[in-house]
Order: sequence, then structure tokens, then C-alpha cells
Amino acid sequence: MLYKRSSQLFAEAEKVIPGGVNSPVRAFKSVGGTPIFVKSAKGAYLYDEDGNRLIDYINSWGPMILGHAYEPVVEAVIEKAKLGTSFGMPTELETKIAALAVDMVPNIDKIRFVNSGTEACMSAIRLARGFTKRDKIIKFSGCYHGHSDSFLIQAGSGAITFGTPNSPGVTEGTAKDTLLASYNDLENVKTLIEANKNEIAAIIVEPVAGNMGCIPPKEGFLQGLRDLCSANGILLIFDEVMTGFRLARGGVQELSGVDADIVCFGKVIGGGLPVGAFAARAEIMNYLAPLGPVYQAGTLSGNPLAMAAGLAMLQALDSDREIFKRLDEKTAYLAAGIDRVLKENKIAFTINRVGSMISVHFDANPVFDFKSAAKGDNEIFKKFFHGLLQEGIYIAPSAYETWFITDALTYEDLDFTIQAIAKVSKMI
Repeated sequence: MLYKRSSQLFAEAEKVIPGGVNSPVRAFKSVGGTPIFVKSAKGAYLYDEDGNRLIDYINSWGPMILGHAYEPVVEAVIEKAKLGTSFGMPTELETKIAALAVDMVPNIDKIRFVNSGTEACMSAIRLARGFTKRDKIIKFSGCYHGHSDSFLIQAGSGAITFGTPNSPGVTEGTAKDTLLASYNDLENVKTLIEANKNEIAAIIVEPVAGNMGCIPPKEGFLQGLRDLCSANGILLIFDEVMTGFRLARGGVQELSGVDADIVCFGKVIGGGLPVGAFAARAEIMNYLAPLGPVYQAGTLSGNPLAMAAGLAMLQALDSDREIFKRLDEKTAYLAAGIDRVLKENKIAFTINRVGSMISVHFDANPVFDFKSAAKGDNEIFKKFFHGLLQEGIYIAPSAYETWFITDALTYEDLDFTIQAIAKVSKMI
């Protein structure tokens, strides 16, 4: 496949946009080459500026769970846009999507909508600090919670890809209040809590990590965090920006049976538009202004276009009780096919999967935290990425990202992908 037009557009973009992209992980810095410029998308496919069709395994980094240009979402946005695009005032639509989200997700009474997952996680931390009257938080190496200063301490995803996990611009004062733990290591968390008695406001975690590749929690890890938080007056925050409304109707809380104190959302909850949210039981959420002392605001929060898209998406997921089973079955089928062809070609790898999140790590050893994820062979990944791109398959241009499966994928698409992987793996 040729990508001449994309290369031209990237050269133009570099003149006026830092690095030519508006989010670093879109760049091809870790794999080489130039980014693909998309012209349109429908269902499971992207169509680029050179006229190529690509099977999409990013799906806008998660939200296109039912496929691109999903008709009910598109229609909802169009109809709402005709009535006005922004008011900065309350609308009935906000209450409707809030009520549906609260009904779908266990252990939450109230929810507040914001404009991104970063904003949701940032606000959740402020709320936790205000509620507990403590300053410190624990996060996990390799987990990414957006680009707020508190989180850019050994963050995952783009921060790993670009080799700058501690971003310049983050002050020492901010960094000292962020304690780092190892994912899936309860003893490490216990040590941090004991060393910082009565100082920790919250533990924030991706309950299924997706920013160092897909990494499932070990058996008992999430419940262990819950127990430690309950015993020490710490709030447990699940960052379900990726997993919320994707792995189950009620997210990882439903899957694991473990209750978080605050839950952050993004991606699917916006139906593809810029939406984030954070939610908790009433006593915590009532600490937010205008009821309580913790200030949080946003001019475009609850924007009617975003709320229309999100409501249409959640209604579709809520009404189709087989959707998560279908997604799980399709992803399991893909995983089995990849496993078979990579073994046939004697490539060292590990596949991690939870529901419709999956990643291929090019290392034969188990991948369960940041250190083990970092052992993957990035040179093989580069060849794998570009080989698949030439076959018409688009995966994330980073070894530290999960793939997201959409229900729009057919089994013919999956078979084509498996065959392409078999072809590419012969050349690695």
C-alpha cells in the first residue's frame, strides 16, 4: 500500500503543529515512518487520504465499540446540532444520560460529566483529597491516567513510548505527593501505606491496565486494594476510562465484584465525542461545588452534542445484553488465531486479553507489570506493525497499547487478520 498523500499531509502538519500531531501517541516515532491521515471511517474500517482501506484495531482508542459512524449515534448528534451546539446551561439530556449511567454501573449514586478522561481523573483526585483531607496518592508504574501533573510519574502509553516517563514541567512539589507502586504487587502497596500513615488520600488504578499493553489484574489484587483502602481510610479510584462500558455493562466493578469509591469514565461513555465523567456514592459526590467545598467546573461540560452521542451509545449497549458476550467471543477467536500462527513461526510472544481488550507482547515470559512489559522486543514490534500496515491492518503505533475490538468486525475480518499475521510473522 502507498501512503504518499499521508506523507505530504504530515509534512504540512509539522510546520504548524508540534510534531505534526495533536496527541503524541499518534506519531510513529517509536515505529518509524509517518502517521496515516484518515479521511473517513465506517464500521470496522478506516479509509485514508490515499484511498486505502484499513481494518481498524484502535477504534479511536476504544470508544467505537459498535463501529465507526454507528447510525444511532450519528443521527442523535445531527438532530441535536440542529437545536444548537452549546448553551452553558443545564439540559434534560444531561439528567437522562446520568440516570442511565448510574443504573448501569454498580456502587455509584451520582455522576458528573467533564470533557476528557484526563479531566475526569484529575477531578477525582481533587475530590478524594478534599473528602479525606489528605494530600498523597498512590499510582502504579505504567498506568496512565491522563496528562495532569500528578499522573506523569512513570506513566504508561505515550510517556513510555517517548522515553520521558517523568515529564519536564511537573514540579517536585507535585511529584512528592505521588507515590509509585508496582502493578499487581500488594506487598509493595502495603509498604507505601505503612510508610505514609494517615497521609494517603487515594489509590488510583487501571483495574485492567491498558497503557502498557493489556495487563489483567492478578487474582486477589483488586480485592486486596479494596481491603487496604477500607482499613486505612483511603479512597479507591478505578480509572475505567478504557474499561468502562467496554468490558461489561457495569465495567470492571461488575466483572470483579470489587467496589471502588470513585470511578472515572471516558471513551465509550461519549460515543466517540470528547466526554469524560467521574462518579461515586452520594456522600463523596456531594463534596463537589455547588453542594460542597471542592471546586470543579467546565464551560463545555455536558455539551449537548456529546451528551446526545453518549446517551445513544449507552442505550444501545444497555438494550443489547449479548453485546459483551459477542465481543468476548470475537476477541477470543482472534487471540487463538494469533497464538497459533506465531507459534508456527517460532516467534517469542505472550498474549494478554480481558474481554475485548487484547495485546501481543513480544516476549515469551508472563507480562504482569511495567517492568515485564518493558522487556518486549520493540524491534520485532516495529516489523510487525509495518507488516500489518502493508496488509491493510491498523494497530496502535506503540508496543505499549492495547488493541480494542469492535462488534462491527466480522469473522471474515478476523480470519483476514490472522492470515495477514501469519504472512508477516514469516518475514520477521
